[in-house]
Amino acid sequence: MTSGKKSVAGLPAASKPAFLAVGRIRRPHGVQGEVLMEIHTDFPERLVPKGIVYAGREYKELRLDSVRGHKDGLLLGFEGIGTPEEAGLFRNQIVYVESKELPELPEGEYYHHQLVGMQVVDENECDLGTLIEILQTGANDVYVVRAGGENELLLPAIQDVILKVDLLNRIIQVHLLPGLVNEK
Repeated sequence: MTSGKKSVAGLPAASKPAFLAVGRIRRPHGVQGEVLMEIHTDFPERLVPKGIVYAGREYKELRLDSVRGHKDGLLLGFEGIGTPEEAGLFRNQIVYVESKELPELPEGEYYHHQLVGMQVVDENECDLGTLIEILQTGANDVYVVRAGGENELLLPAIQDVILKVDLLNRIIQVHLLPGLVNEK
């Protein structure tokens, strides 16, 4: 049954698992069907032989046969892929894992996909909008909050601004520092 309602960015439809990118397959490597993958995860150690990953927009399920480091990336071998030609079919495809496979984070730390789509309110419970994107900067992340239309608020993800994250109720409570909101 389809409601026609789109899921909030970063959240899967009720019947589909959430997939998170862990890398990008660059090219075949060698003659055994391995591929070179650039790493897009802080936890490459979770990719182990016999583990499952998903490739491309169709999330093709692949079982890892081998995993080993190579320069700044990983060399992956997949069960049933034994030639460079077969491996080449995955060139430039994103490699995903299911979000349920992610390691637990320490208290007070969150994965970006957990936060995107959450409602943002100030200390007085005034609705500021929805967190639509997280920008990664050198100093700290910046939360992009959209309140209807095109109005956006940029909030630095720092302790003085982010007061409380309530994953269960999907609400982030913030303190607006002077200068963060343009008065009209």
